[in-house]
Amino acid sequence: MSGAGWRPCFLQWRRKITKSFWITKIFSTFARYFYEILGKIMGLFDFFCRKKPEAKLFYRTDVHSHILPGVDHGSQDVVQSLEMLRAELDMGIDRVILTSHVTAETFENTVESLTSAYELLCAAVRDAGLPVELYVSAEYRMDDYWDRQWAAGTVLPMPGNFLLLENSFQQERLGLEPLIYELRTKGYIPILAHPERYGYYGMRTTRYASLHDAGAKFQVNLLSLAGYFGKHAREAAVWLIKNGLVDMLGSDMHNIEHAQIIKDYLRTRDWQKLRAIVENDIINDRVR
Repeated sequence: MSGAGWRPCFLQWRRKITKSFWITKIFSTFARYFYEILGKIMGLFDFFCRKKPEAKLFYRTDVHSHILPGVDHGSQDVVQSLEMLRAELDMGIDRVILTSHVTAETFENTVESLTSAYELLCAAVRDAGLPVELYVSAEYRMDDYWDRQWAAGTVLPMPGNFLLLENSFQQERLGLEPLIYELRTKGYIPILAHPERYGYYGMRTTRYASLHDAGAKFQVNLLSLAGYFGKHAREAAVWLIKNGLVDMLGSDMHNIEHAQIIKDYLRTRDWQKLRAIVENDIINDRVR
């Protein structure tokens, strides 16, 4: 083949190779982007179709609630109480300790006022056919009114003689350790309600330890873990869990909005991690 003859053949062959190269490159680029987009679409489909984790607790007994109607700033009537109890059942709780506030001046409840509201709610629960056990007790603020009721022997313990006690949010009760000792010697088991919420403790780890060592059980709020009471309460609650100082968890539910906040939190990875740490320490179901 002459020099003039092979050049057109070479150029034609090169054009074919070049054209084939660009076709392959365009196709491979298109295919890559196609599969990337398809992957994202499938990921979104999986996200929206994925079954949400159940908002279920690993115990059956709520030891801190404000579901009793009309006696504090929790439930205001039987209708609200039934709605809150249905939310408890949704979360796997079928035993509820009704711990309404007993506080000087604001909620000076008595055995009679609490028992009357309890009987009203029990009748409504029977009529509604709700499969839940109710027990009446109280959350006692350790103030002058508590001192008078304690001296008179007119307190309402939970089953098993557990008593839920609350500090003032301004300062710790003076003589708290002697009171814990007195309660224990008389056969009661004191529970300190939401220790993470008392700002004056801060991160005084030695104070937490000394109260726990004195015999007070610690009950942390699920609402605190969800961040409802702010950053510091949550940090303290997590610290207490990680250091093995939490004996009980409670809803401290005052309304149905609280229930929804707790349900949402129970579906989070944060709760799954903390649950794995605290699960074997919780004694809620021993309240019987």
